[in-house]
Amino acid sequence: METHLELLKLFLPEILVEHFDLMRSKTEGETLHLYFEEQNKPPVEHTSKLLISKGFHDEITVQDFPLRGKRVFLHIKRRRWTDKQTNDIVQRDWTLVAKGSRMTEEFADFLKEISRF
Repeated sequence: METHLELLKLFLPEILVEHFDLMRSKTEGETLHLYFEEQNKPPVEHTSKLLISKGFHDEITVQDFPLRGKRVFLHIKRRRWTDKQTNDIVQRDWTLVAKGSRMTEEFADFLKEISRF
C-alpha cells in the first residue's frame, strides 16, 4: 500500500503524509476537503518517557494549493500525549520536524503558526 502514499506526496506536503493519516475526504462542488489526524507515534525526543495518547487539539483548517481546478482545504487534528509520571502534556515540536524534512516554505510557515496554539 505504499504506492498510494508516494502518490499523495506528489500532491500534498510530504510531512503531512508521513505524520498524519488521511481519515476521509469530501467533495462539495468545486471544493475538496481532506481530513487528517496525527498518527499515534509519540515524538522521538520523548521516547524515554511513558506517554499516553490523550486525544487531539482542536481541528484547524488550512487552504492548500488547488488540485485539478478544485479548491483544497486540509482539516488537521494534532495529537497530544500525557506523560504518565509527571502528567505534563506533550505534543510534537514541529520546528524540529521541519528542520529534517523536505517541505515547501509555505507549509513550514504554516507549521510554525500552528505551533503557537
